[in-house]
Amino acid sequence: MKYSTLLFDVDDTLLNFQAAEHAAMKKLFESIGQPLTPAVYQDYHQLNESLWQRYELGEISRQELLDTRFTLFFSKYGQTVDGQAYEKRYRDYLAEGHSPMPQAKQLLADLNANHDIFVVTNGIAKTQHRRLNESGLAPYFTNVFASETVGVQKPDPKFFDYVAQRIDGFSKPKSLVIGDSLTSDIKGPTAYGLDSVWFNPTHKINKTPAKPTYEIDQLLRLEAIV
Repeated sequence: MKYSTLLFDVDDTLLNFQAAEHAAMKKLFESIGQPLTPAVYQDYHQLNESLWQRYELGEISRQELLDTRFTLFFSKYGQTVDGQAYEKRYRDYLAEGHSPMPQAKQLLADLNANHDIFVVTNGIAKTQHRRLNESGLAPYFTNVFASETVGVQKPDPKFFDYVAQRIDGFSKPKSLVIGDSLTSDIKGPTAYGLDSVWFNPTHKINKTPAKPTYEIDQLLRLEAIV
């Protein structure tokens, strides 16, 4: 066994965030009586991704992101809305989305006996806990480390330092980070001296300086690595 401690990202690694996000947006737009067209959804998705990237870079706070993303989004369409109220409604809908990614349950069940498994996420702690519980994945994890409770976000090495200090017997050579985001799940561990696995099911081209130790396109292929 090469790695004994496994640190998993959640969104689009273990749980299908894209599906949850789209379903939540659809419910939000239904609740306000507006149509959610593919173009409008894509606009939101791009804006949201850019805000999360700014958060990862430390340019904005998590609270600023949550308080302003819907205000910013609807202002693009000439609408003034209560962004915080829309955020709360959206987050409630988002928490209902907990479909596991293909092979996620089998992978965790296979690894559970011989590995210590943790979650490392930039997602909202309350939302992630609910989604993990309702998906049935929560029992496989020793602990869930969310950036809002850690006080710093991936990819900051301080996030991984916080995690390392709270795992008994933590060893860098025996620890592995698994995630789909090059900017947070690969860049962060590399800066902290950890090996990483880029989960890349759609075979995206890596155009960033971040270099994963491994790359897989199916979750079960992780078993041959660990």
